[in-house]
Amino acid sequence: MVNFSLEGKVALITGASYGIGFAIATAYARAGARIVFNDLKREFVDKGLAAYRARGIDAQGYFCDVTDEEQVNAMVARIEQEVGVIDILVNNAGIIKRIPMIEMDVADFRQVVDVDLNAPFIVSKAVIPSMIRKGGGKIINICSMMSELGRETVSAYAAAKGGLKMLTRNIASEYGAYNIQCNGIGPGYIATPQTAPLRERQPDGSRHPFDAFIVAKTPAARWGTTEDLEGPAVFLASAASDFVNGHVLYVDGGILAYIGKQPE
Repeated sequence: MVNFSLEGKVALITGASYGIGFAIATAYARAGARIVFNDLKREFVDKGLAAYRARGIDAQGYFCDVTDEEQVNAMVARIEQEVGVIDILVNNAGIIKRIPMIEMDVADFRQVVDVDLNAPFIVSKAVIPSMIRKGGGKIINICSMMSELGRETVSAYAAAKGGLKMLTRNIASEYGAYNIQCNGIGPGYIATPQTAPLRERQPDGSRHPFDAFIVAKTPAARWGTTEDLEGPAVFLASAASDFVNGHVLYVDGGILAYIGKQPE
């Protein structure tokens, strides 16, 4: 029988006060895991704790900047002391800055790479030693279709997510012998409150141009939902994926497989 249970596991999902991280953490809780999360701002930690309580989830929240190795090491030590050794790590925290490359300050480029690539390295480095001592673990990096594709204004994000794909493969290569599986999830375009303005109907009842573009490019003919990510996330965190390593699972409705419609 396939084992998708996370009973008794401790799962750290970074940046999971809301959005995709919150949805994944909620799914893990339903599968039996104990949830810990962090955020960069204390107010977001408090809001996240309230949101988990509203779902009946007893989560633990920590204030931590995941780009700061000292803070990350201190957080991981506290989690191990207060909750237990981390069995599942989801590197979810991330940012994007949509700026044309030649207009982008180097400082902005570096910040995106710091949060989206350096931070997963830092947090993974912090949890792997205890995973080795315990006999295994799961690391899941939230990659992106921009791990494979380029697009206007996202040079820093695409560079970071492409790097994260390769970090995923290297962690799998370096620590697979310790029963540590490191995989990625590459979400497609997901309907969240942040993307809601792009999906609003126009005054004449037509789709927003970007909404129409995404639907036309997606074989599923719709935006994804956070619920679409829950099953893949549970699979990659569970014993069902014990021989899956170094893989990026694109949950994109088929966009990466599709060249698009022929113009009429």
